[in-house]
Amino acid sequence: MSRRRRFRSDNKAPGELDITSFLNLMVVLVPFLLITAVFSRITILQLNLPSGEGAQQADDKKITIEVIIRRDRIDLGDGRQIVTRFPNTETGEYDIVSLSATLREIKNNFPAKLDAIVLMEPDLEYEFLVKVMDAVSGAEVLEEDGTTTKIELFPQISVGDAPGVKTSGVFLQIKGAYT
Repeated sequence: MSRRRRFRSDNKAPGELDITSFLNLMVVLVPFLLITAVFSRITILQLNLPSGEGAQQADDKKITIEVIIRRDRIDLGDGRQIVTRFPNTETGEYDIVSLSATLREIKNNFPAKLDAIVLMEPDLEYEFLVKVMDAVSGAEVLEEDGTTTKIELFPQISVGDAPGVKTSGVFLQIKGAYT
């Protein structure tokens, strides 16, 4: 017994493609994207890499501001030694407020100084670097009339890896760090 397949030949023409809903979407989407593209702005900070000469360049008349972000603290140094340490707060956050206040005092003593070096340990979140860079580049000051004013501290920021840490007399070399 053989079965034969029968095909119908209705000779129907293929249906038309309805693109009106797609065109409606484009009519709304294209102007929206054009309008939002005008208002979006990308901010790029000009960064300089440290030369690694640090302590050799240090003069009595020149000051070097070196902010080192560690896992448990922020160190503020002068290129030769650590001057001030800001341990993390009780919640584990970096003490950006105290760092900013100290940097404002330094700026008051050296108003012509524009550059600073921010060094960060490896494997720390990028968010911490951005917060510290914001604190180093500028600060908001509360005026007597209750308004806040943005002041410029050290806008020329160089970024690099933090040097090794001394623990119990042994100098540890951290990956990517320089001495």
